[in-house]
Amino acid sequence: MRAILICLSLLMAGSAMAQSGHGSMGHGVMGHGHGADGTGHDMVNMPGLRGKDATPEESAEMAEMFRYFALIERDVENLPNGIRATTRTEDEALATALISHITGMIARVEEGRDPQVFIQSPTLDILFERRDAIVTEIEAIDGGLIVTQTSDDPEVVAALHTHAAEVSDMALRGMDAVHERMMKTNH
Repeated sequence: MRAILICLSLLMAGSAMAQSGHGSMGHGVMGHGHGADGTGHDMVNMPGLRGKDATPEESAEMAEMFRYFALIERDVENLPNGIRATTRTEDEALATALISHITGMIARVEEGRDPQVFIQSPTLDILFERRDAIVTEIEAIDGGLIVTQTSDDPEVVAALHTHAAEVSDMALRGMDAVHERMMKTNH
């Protein structure tokens, strides 16, 4: 419940930041990949970011983060019982999307509302299934958040470590990281 209240206040603060536009977003840091016909990844529509229970706004936030992943800074500390992840950007508009996505996903896990995004990692399954075993603390920082998640369940801790590494890889390599993970998962 505490995380949800923090989420709401961060989202309200973030909407004020969105008024400023995308300061450094014009640098064209889009990745590449493959489309269904092999000609290239659809970086405009990003259909893989839709899900059975994902809102258009949530999909748009993820698309923005994938388009501008090179502007995201991420540091993760694996703890014996969880993770401490610092995720931020200097771009104000991207920070709004980043904060909204992180707090929204934490709220979804706490409520058990899996968005079932098409490209979603199977690692999230256990986090949704055992959500009551996760303790989350959120700290607002300039341009982002520090999220600490802990658990007494060793399988949940392992999933938190794995998921944090997957997100860090996406922040580092964008959609290429997703494609690579999906190829390994599907083979």
